[in-house]
Amino acid sequence: MGRVVLVTGVARDLGSRLARRLVVTPGVDKVVGLDVQPPSGDMHGIKYVRADIRTPVVGKVLAVEDVDTVVHMNVAPPQRQLGSRSAVKEINVIGTMQLLAACQNSRTVERLVVQSSTAVYGTSARNPAMFTEQMGARSGVAVGFPKDALDVEAYVRGFGRRRPDVAVSTFRLGNVLAADVLSPFGEYLKLPVLPAILGYDPRLQFLHPYDALNVLALAATGEVTGTYNVIGPQVVTLSQLARRLGRPLLRLPSLGFNGVTDKMVRLMSSDFTPELTRLFMYGRVVDGSKLERELQYEVLYSTPQTVAAFAEAIEPGVLSPLGGSHG
Repeated sequence: MGRVVLVTGVARDLGSRLARRLVVTPGVDKVVGLDVQPPSGDMHGIKYVRADIRTPVVGKVLAVEDVDTVVHMNVAPPQRQLGSRSAVKEINVIGTMQLLAACQNSRTVERLVVQSSTAVYGTSARNPAMFTEQMGARSGVAVGFPKDALDVEAYVRGFGRRRPDVAVSTFRLGNVLAADVLSPFGEYLKLPVLPAILGYDPRLQFLHPYDALNVLALAATGEVTGTYNVIGPQVVTLSQLARRLGRPLLRLPSLGFNGVTDKMVRLMSSDFTPELTRLFMYGRVVDGSKLERELQYEVLYSTPQTVAAFAEAIEPGVLSPLGGSHG
């Protein structure tokens, strides 16, 4: 008998894509999508349940549908369509707590897959050259979405101790980049001029949605446990990124971090939080080798390849060599 998979956050971009992917995945009998808003696009074969993850309704859904696999895709940074920062925090943290309580009381749940973020490593001048899964933020993480992600992971670890019979896996996704994926980085890179901070050329990594969905589908249908970074290998600097996209950089003087942040947020978009903006000073690089070593999954798209695919999609045929500096 095949699996019955519940996907939370199915109205979000990756959540809806994953649900559609699982419908045609061998070994999956039924896919149930849960969110407060109906997903966009074709959801043929997916049973949509309109429900708030912060309420006890999720427990009833697990029982009624005999769910044995839960894929938690409802942890995300603030976005315009998700409401205020406080509302997003409630969905991320309180929603996760409610979901884990429902899973703990369920007699059918055997597997829990959680989408987390490399944001848990923070961003500061003390960053190491590369983060592994065993490392933590060098300067701590006290606020914003990175704190949400850390809290979510802590609650998930607690759940794993209480329910050792449930296979628990956590995937720290890097910044997903594709022309048809709504994201702060995607919106930023479509600007005709890219704001940047004078004196900094951060190293960045990106993840293609193809690899993100492959890994999550693998965990939902296989015997996977543990915590894994999921990122495109290699790095690009911001100046290389601008050169590839044919965009000039607008270098803003550093007059104190808060002042620079305010200017950059106004120039970029309302989705750029201080945590994301800090990446434009210090960058962040993580090691994704554990994924291949333990799960035998080799990420198809490197960071430069993901950037190239994005560039070709937004301006077909207009590409510059990846390298050198610009701005």
